[in-house]
Amino acid sequence: MKLKLRDLRYLVALADERHFGRAAARCFVSQPTLSAQLRKLEDGLGVQLIERAPNNVSLTPTGEQIVTRARRILEAADEVVTLASSQRDPLAGKLSVAMLPTIGPYLLPRVVPLVRRTLPRLELRLYEYQTGPMLEKLRAGELDLGILALPVELAGLQSRELYREPFLVALPEHHALAARESIRVADLKGETLLLLEEGHCLRDQALEVCSRVGVRDQQDFRATSLETLRQMVAIGAGITLLPELAGRGAYRNARGVLLRPFAKPVPVRHIGALWRKTTAREAAIDAMCALIAETSR
Repeated sequence: MKLKLRDLRYLVALADERHFGRAAARCFVSQPTLSAQLRKLEDGLGVQLIERAPNNVSLTPTGEQIVTRARRILEAADEVVTLASSQRDPLAGKLSVAMLPTIGPYLLPRVVPLVRRTLPRLELRLYEYQTGPMLEKLRAGELDLGILALPVELAGLQSRELYREPFLVALPEHHALAARESIRVADLKGETLLLLEEGHCLRDQALEVCSRVGVRDQQDFRATSLETLRQMVAIGAGITLLPELAGRGAYRNARGVLLRPFAKPVPVRHIGALWRKTTAREAAIDAMCALIAETSR
């Protein structure tokens, strides 16, 4: 039989969604159409790919193996289309870009206006993911470019450092250290440190900075965002570390919170770009990286 990319897309969508209705909506077809095409695929291959039960959809072991290969086939097919498009106009078309939740809200307002002005034919698709999911989606071909904290395990990916971002100390406005113009790491000894929840690399970086001086981790509190941390600092629940971009502009004068730089040597995080080595969007990625590096200075 002749395999059709369309049918492989249907199968991958079902593998991801585990629901015929959601898979059909993702593929912009009706549920009966998707179901019928997958039946035809199974008949053509002569093997069962899907276990259908009331309120439960799963793949057979053979189906799982075929989905793994289907993903690679679809990624390669998409690369062919992208390569042809990029050769016609390398700075046009869709570019899927993901950023960490601790980067995106603070970097995007600076970068997006520049992209619209200097790369008007580039259509950005913007996402937020933590490091683990971002790496998975980059390798699966679902993202073109990831902006995150380095280092990470590359394995098939290419990286480039874009900028180094100093940390700031966020203090309640009446804190004993508020009168200082800069703060040494040693000054934080005995303080209560507010952190993001597990999975955020910024949590690990903050712990690494403060671990040497016996800062107390607030065990019964885990924030989902930097803005939650900022509000908890404002009510006097503890201190936290913020990346510098999160302390610029409108965020600099948040009520009840004072920001102080570290004295030298200043702890920093390394922000970089990741993309697949096989990408066909290298020209657009280079242009985006240049803009991000420029605007973060």
